[in-house]
Amino acid sequence: MIENAAETRVETIARLNDRCRQGLDRTARITVTRTCLATLSTDSLASEAVAQARLLQELRRHSFAADCPERDRGSFIIDDTEVFFRIDYYDPALEWGSEDPADASRTTRVLTLMLREDL
Repeated sequence: MIENAAETRVETIARLNDRCRQGLDRTARITVTRTCLATLSTDSLASEAVAQARLLQELRRHSFAADCPERDRGSFIIDDTEVFFRIDYYDPALEWGSEDPADASRTTRVLTLMLREDL
């Protein structure tokens, strides 16, 4: 019985993480490191906007391997550059870690897109 409860919790976290990646969680934050944005764009605002759109497109298309049941991290390639992402869980005020990532009312998800050197 305990195993089923743990599986249900993991499935709930995975579903909430999918909503974050898809841009459907209005409380979530998606950030891109400076290094990542600079690598994928030139100095113009238009180029940065295009790079951000491409990052979000690839993030939303990403499919997960079985070894990531919570679907909270991964990587993909854009222009021969490997981009990593990770979802962290915070309290609603973004001051502390979340006490329960499976509870959407008590958790703000922060997804960060970064390069290897940002890890």
